[in-house]
Amino acid sequence: MAAKTNPGRFFEDYRVGDTIPHAIPRTVGDGERALYHALYPARHALHSADSFAQACGLSASPLDDLIAFHTVFGKSVPDISLNAVANLGYAEGRFHRPVMPGDTLSASSEVIGVKQNSNGRTGVVWVHTTGRNQREEIVLDFKRWVMLRKRDADSPAPETVVPDLAEAVAADALTVPEGLTFADYDFTVAGEPHRLSDYTVGEIIDHVDGVTIEEAEHMLATRLWQNTAKVHFDATHREDGKRLIYGGHVISLARALSFNGLANAQLIAAINGGAHANPCFAGDTVRAWSEVLDVAQTAHPGIGALRLRLVATRGAAGELRGEDGKYLPEVLLDLDCWALMPS
Repeated sequence: MAAKTNPGRFFEDYRVGDTIPHAIPRTVGDGERALYHALYPARHALHSADSFAQACGLSASPLDDLIAFHTVFGKSVPDISLNAVANLGYAEGRFHRPVMPGDTLSASSEVIGVKQNSNGRTGVVWVHTTGRNQREEIVLDFKRWVMLRKRDADSPAPETVVPDLAEAVAADALTVPEGLTFADYDFTVAGEPHRLSDYTVGEIIDHVDGVTIEEAEHMLATRLWQNTAKVHFDATHREDGKRLIYGGHVISLARALSFNGLANAQLIAAINGGAHANPCFAGDTVRAWSEVLDVAQTAHPGIGALRLRLVATRGAAGELRGEDGKYLPEVLLDLDCWALMPS
C-alpha cells in the first residue's frame, strides 16, 4: 500500500542548521478574536475595542498577542512536535509588530540544538521559529524545545548541541508598536487605575479567579490553532488514556486571568522563558498569580515595561517550588514575560 500521509518527524530526523518552512499560511481576523474571547476570559481593552486602540495611536484594535503566537506555533506542529512527548519550554520570544485583522501569517523554523536522552528512546530538539505576515515582515519569533520519540531506539545518537539561550530579552530590545502612545490613556475604560509606577519588584499579585478546563473547550482551541500534536487529540496516544491539554491553552488562560490586577498590561512584548511544569488535563481548575521581576522604562515617553513571572496553578498564589527546588505538583506553567503599560 502506497503511503501518502505524513507520519511526522522523529528525533533522529533533525539536523542542527536545517531550516524547515511550515505549510499552510493562515489569514486571521475578527473571527479568531471572537473565538479567543469565548474560550478565555480575555478583557484587555487594547485588544477589545477599536476606539480604545485608536485613542492609543493605532489604526484599529490588534488581535490578541497570543492569537499570533498560537497561530505561528500551530503552523510548526506538523514539522516539529507531531510526535512529541511534551513541549518543554520557551526562550527569547519577541513580538515585533501587532497582527491586525486580515493579516496572513506564515512560519518557518531553524533547528538549533539536539540532545538524545539517556533512555535512548527519546530526545530533545531545540528550534527557532519565526512568524511573518503577508509583507514578509517578522511578526514574532521564539525559541522552544520539545521532547520527541525516536523512530528506532537503536539508531545512533547525534552529536549533542545545546544552544546558549539568553535568560531574558533586554528591556531596551523590546519593540513598541509604531504609533503607540499612552498620552491620553483612559484608565476608567481600561478597567483599573494601576500604572507602571504602582508596581514594585518582588510584589506578588493573586489574580483570584479560576477557570475549570473542559475537554470540549480544549479540543476547540487546539483545532482553532490547527495544532495537530497527537497527545492533544488521540486518547490512545498516552498510556493513561488522557488527552494532554495544549500548553498554549494554559498560557492563554493565565494571561486572561491576569487581567484582574494587570488590566493595563496591554501588550505582551516578549516571552523570556517558560516551562510547562506539570501536565494539565480536563477537569483541572486553573488559577493564576504573578510576581513582578523588573520594572523598566522604554525609549517611548509614557510607555513602560513590566517583567512578570506569570504562574498557572491548581494550588495557592505564591507557591512555586518545594524544598527540593522542584516545581510543586500543582504548578502547571511558569512563564517569564515582558508587558507594555502606561508608565
